[in-house]
Amino acid sequence: MLKAYERFDHIHSEITDSITLDQDTRKKARIKGKTDGGLDIGIFMERGHPLLVGEILKTECGLFIEVKGLEEPVSTAVATDWLAFCKVCYHLGNRHTSLQIGELWVRFKPDHVLEELAEKYGLTINHTPAIFEPENGAYGKGGHSHSHSHEHDEKHEHGHSHAH
Repeated sequence: MLKAYERFDHIHSEITDSITLDQDTRKKARIKGKTDGGLDIGIFMERGHPLLVGEILKTECGLFIEVKGLEEPVSTAVATDWLAFCKVCYHLGNRHTSLQIGELWVRFKPDHVLEELAEKYGLTINHTPAIFEPENGAYGKGGHSHSHSHEHDEKHEHGHSHAH
């Protein structure tokens, strides 16, 4: 079984395989699964820092595995004006639910109470499956920011210091 303990936001080496995971699985610190290429893998990450779509995992044997998001059932509330959109985001946020926020749309796990709230403010609900990438909150690792850890192959050079 492959074992991955390290994660990177980018690498300068070849990606060997990928693993496609839903949001609930990506937020676990310990994951046992199969890569998209069929290899068994154990992923061991720091608690409280969910895997992000696009991150690269490095296995003990030096393989690089890209994290991909699995389309899953979600509710996407779409607004036509910013004031209604802001009000819905405010009320949904007060319910401490996981939200993915885009430009005039907000996505959450299907919940008829939350859908009714959004509709009350004039938003339209779409139930098309999508990759769910919620905000990580004010006290967690924010959005899509990553540490600047990365790998280089021996022949690749670029201009910044490697003292991290």
